[in-house]
Amino acid sequence: MHNREFNQKQVTRYLIFTFGAAYLIQFMAAPLYRSNRIAGQLVLAAMMFVPALGALLCGADLKGMGWKPRIRKNIRPILFAWFAPLLLTVIGGILYFLIFPQHFDLSGGYLSALGGAEALGQLKEQGISYPMYVLISAVSSITYAPLLNMIAALGEELGWRGFLYPQLKDRFGRTKGWLLGGVIWGAWHWPLIALVGYEYGAAAGNFAGYAGAPVTGMLVFSVITAGLGVLHAWVYEKSECIWLPALLHGAFNAAAALPLMLCTANTGTFRLLGPASNGLLSGLPFLIAAVLILRKKAH
Repeated sequence: MHNREFNQKQVTRYLIFTFGAAYLIQFMAAPLYRSNRIAGQLVLAAMMFVPALGALLCGADLKGMGWKPRIRKNIRPILFAWFAPLLLTVIGGILYFLIFPQHFDLSGGYLSALGGAEALGQLKEQGISYPMYVLISAVSSITYAPLLNMIAALGEELGWRGFLYPQLKDRFGRTKGWLLGGVIWGAWHWPLIALVGYEYGAAAGNFAGYAGAPVTGMLVFSVITAGLGVLHAWVYEKSECIWLPALLHGAFNAAAALPLMLCTANTGTFRLLGPASNGLLSGLPFLIAAVLILRKKAH
């Protein structure tokens, strides 16, 4: 893998472009997202390619980022990238509902909060019960969804793990570099958290809001991305293949919100704790895994 030697000019250009373009897209997409969620999501999906474009414009070596999957050599990283997100999400969700059992709900309140009563009605017309819908979503998150999501996630991984993380690691060392990269990765999403309630507010079915919004949401999200960044960087370093962190990213995006489907809507400030994997409580399995990786590498 190339791009390992710290280049301040490249990093500065990368950050200016990546944040400038992404923030502009988010500010423009926010009104669209509120009026037409699907159209807004498509715009935000396109934003995932901004880091790749930023890496290209700053002169990063995209060819040297490792494009050969080398499946035989990378069996373990592949299995981790594909299945660990769902496993850790399930553990985090169980932990959350054990502590807050009153939030467990199989009636479809979360789906109704996002799509209205019509969403549940459409399921009934198709002969699908809400528990069956949840099961179908869970199965998709561990079968085809990680592969589909991997394509868009590659746009981010080329910039974050392919270019920025190796640079920060060279400048600040593995632990500080990876954690700093995760905070930067989280901050890249901040306008969405502030403008549309991304992850913890209205966009996540929590129209009740939460204490300290949106600043607390920004901080919590950056803590989670710091941990997730370690997992992505570890998979990339171990496999030397950029497809693997993209697969992990895609699998996480497919599984992270599954526990929300089992949760009552409008839980307010509790949303900062979970049950989705970006909560401080339900995200503990990911954070613990990140700590174990950092401790192992430190010795």
